[in-house]
Amino acid sequence: MARYLGRHLMIKGKYVDAILSGRKKTTIRIGVVKPRYREIIIHGGGRPVAKAVITGVRYKKVCELSVEDAVRDGFNSLEELLEELREAYGDIRPQDTVTIIEFRVTRSLGDLEPQKPYLGLDPVDVARLALRYLEDRLTADERRILLELTRSGSIRAAALRIYGDLGKRYLIRRALRKALRLLVREGVLKPDFFSFNNAFK
Repeated sequence: MARYLGRHLMIKGKYVDAILSGRKKTTIRIGVVKPRYREIIIHGGGRPVAKAVITGVRYKKVCELSVEDAVRDGFNSLEELLEELREAYGDIRPQDTVTIIEFRVTRSLGDLEPQKPYLGLDPVDVARLALRYLEDRLTADERRILLELTRSGSIRAAALRIYGDLGKRYLIRRALRKALRLLVREGVLKPDFFSFNNAFK
């Protein structure tokens, strides 16, 4: 049975550096995994680390994996890759299907820009991160606003969908600013704190 990948790709923290350096260009998962979206956020070590686009999805049997597959996944050898798969999934069989998800990092989330609105992030990304990490810290109305923003794709469209009034965009922005402050306070996002605090004075 297929499993689906949403907007968030979870990886082990030990792979973050390899992903950000471009050495790890794929993730290999046991079973059939079908991405729902092209643009994703990669998370590792308990926080978001990068935005990426999925550039390809391939399906193979374990016995068909190659040294090239291992290297693209950030390993030095096929045996290293197979050992990691065993560690993650337990017993693996030669005929088990694997999904190779190829991606390209488009932005590291470690180089935030405190002088820019929303730290230089797209408001939709702020909303997605807040809904993932802060659900119990947001009011029902804030969750509704942020969810609509992820669906409609812009502050303008969300204001029209929720309130029928572009003049209510300030309510969307207010929810976003609160979400951003909480994401920073909780350590989910880590900008330069001096610049961040000055930007909100």
